[in-house]
Amino acid sequence: MTGQMGIVEILGLAASVSLLSGWRLYLCVLATGLAMHFDMLPLPEHLAALKVLASPWVMGAAGLAAFVEFFADKIAWLDSAWDTLHTVIRPLGGALLALAVVDPADPATQAIAFILGGGATLLAHGGKASARAAVNTSPEPFSNVVVSTAEDVVAGGLLVLAYTYPAAAGVMALALLALTIWLLLLARRVLKRIFGARAPGKP
Repeated sequence: MTGQMGIVEILGLAASVSLLSGWRLYLCVLATGLAMHFDMLPLPEHLAALKVLASPWVMGAAGLAAFVEFFADKIAWLDSAWDTLHTVIRPLGGALLALAVVDPADPATQAIAFILGGGATLLAHGGKASARAAVNTSPEPFSNVVVSTAEDVVAGGLLVLAYTYPAAAGVMALALLALTIWLLLLARRVLKRIFGARAPGKP
């Protein structure tokens, strides 16, 4: 990654990190901190605010939370309870990560990044939570584990990709946004079919 990024790359990176935070906030914080700690993630000077993520205390807390989330997210219905608990935490965390990515010398852009970052994280969180609620209606336990593991791999891989190739982060953000909207629509359709079939008067 070069030392200078244009506004498109910066906003694309902020959007990607925000959307991924809606799936795995603690993994986003931990992965970013580890990459910086081991000099695998060279950041431009204006992203210096992110260096706090490389603090052992921050990485330790994020690692512990990511460890708990890894297992909680794979247990049917416990994952939905975990998602409910994080309805406020994830959007706030995603907004703060987006804020750290944007140049602090530009308050207007930072304000936009904070608002849109929080909104993007909330949207991604809603898509994840809705999809998992639909998965939890399955009588077998394996679907939950498979979906959760896929989220772990995709979130980690796309996070590395976004920081390594910021020029592609904007495209990735659009793809994540489309995926999130699709998950929301799919979960709504599945849940409507399930609970509609259980309604009184239904065969």
